[in-house]
Amino acid sequence: MDPVIIIGAGMAGYTLAREFRKLDKTTPLTIITSDSGGFYSKPMLSNAFAQGKSAQQLVTQSLEQMALQVSAAILPHTEVSAIDTTRQVVHTSQGELAWSQLVLAVGAQPIRLTLAGDAADCVQAVNHVDDYAAFRAQVGLSEHGPATRVAILGAGLIGCEFADDLAGAGHHVTLIDPNPVPLAALASPALSHGLQSALSAKGVAMRLRTTAASVDHDGAELRVTLADGTLVAAHLVLSAVGLRPDCRLAAAAGLTVNRGIVVDATGQSSAPHVFALGDCAEYTSADAGTSFTLPYIAPLMSAARAIARTLSGTPTAIDLKPSPVMVKTPSFPLALVPPPPHALAGGGWVDEVSETRIISRYRDAAGIMVGFGVAPQDAASRQALMAQLGSV
Repeated sequence: MDPVIIIGAGMAGYTLAREFRKLDKTTPLTIITSDSGGFYSKPMLSNAFAQGKSAQQLVTQSLEQMALQVSAAILPHTEVSAIDTTRQVVHTSQGELAWSQLVLAVGAQPIRLTLAGDAADCVQAVNHVDDYAAFRAQVGLSEHGPATRVAILGAGLIGCEFADDLAGAGHHVTLIDPNPVPLAALASPALSHGLQSALSAKGVAMRLRTTAASVDHDGAELRVTLADGTLVAAHLVLSAVGLRPDCRLAAAAGLTVNRGIVVDATGQSSAPHVFALGDCAEYTSADAGTSFTLPYIAPLMSAARAIARTLSGTPTAIDLKPSPVMVKTPSFPLALVPPPPHALAGGGWVDEVSETRIISRYRDAAGIMVGFGVAPQDAASRQALMAQLGSV
């Protein structure tokens, strides 16, 4: 029997493998990964500095442990060059491998900004535990001591988490973003202003309503020139402007791709027996007729459970219920259920501000609550607001 093959050994791939093994103990399972194959939680990358965690500490289970846990053949340091959906084989650096069913869990790649300057190639991104190891070594081993200056490009979810984390570890952080407030694409203005105040109080400098134009060497440091002419001195520059689903293999194989790999309600791509989940997948809302990516943990878990059932012989639709996104900013603990894209036209935020908490509800054009944000958040506040979703 040809195995089920999963390409990718991140949280998506390993979660699917675990769920599949709960249902099917005997079908051969092969996991292909370009890295060493150890398991780590990618969301931990953006809040590990203040905790003093090394890259090795973030890897909680080795390849050997994972292979035993999910009863799989795991091929580390293996590149996949092509997928043949007709012959049902993948071409890898270890040769040709046949599959009965194939799952793409290849994640997303950092968006690379086009920057001028002789140090543009020094701009880094942290999207993998190996990236974190390299970045942490430079921050931790800097001759400038613990107060390393870090410029972060992008004040979205990941940029704000890194800013809070690095500032909490004692570093000087400058956060640069074209929007007037941080987290502008996800949070209400009231919550964004609250986060901005909390980060500023922690020592994070804000350069908003502008972008980085160039990065140049300036002696032992880097000089970031902003579009408004402002100069920012830094020892390191971190790009956190977003991720783009990795569709390279899928597109070359002739699968339907848009922003991500387009999948149906069960997670299957446009080719039979080929599935996608996690950051690389693009889901479709039957009700709204729109498609979207969901780079969050809760939908990944839901998709893994459903695809595992489908792979084991019971076709199952993915249940994409709204679930709070926890923003890991300890200085301003925040939970969000962003409103769906189709509800943005004609809708708006309604804020409830007290001395102890900010609650923002997003109501669509019909007045129905379709999203929310709360800070500081806790389980009780999240549950209460979740119960209000869909109400007037």
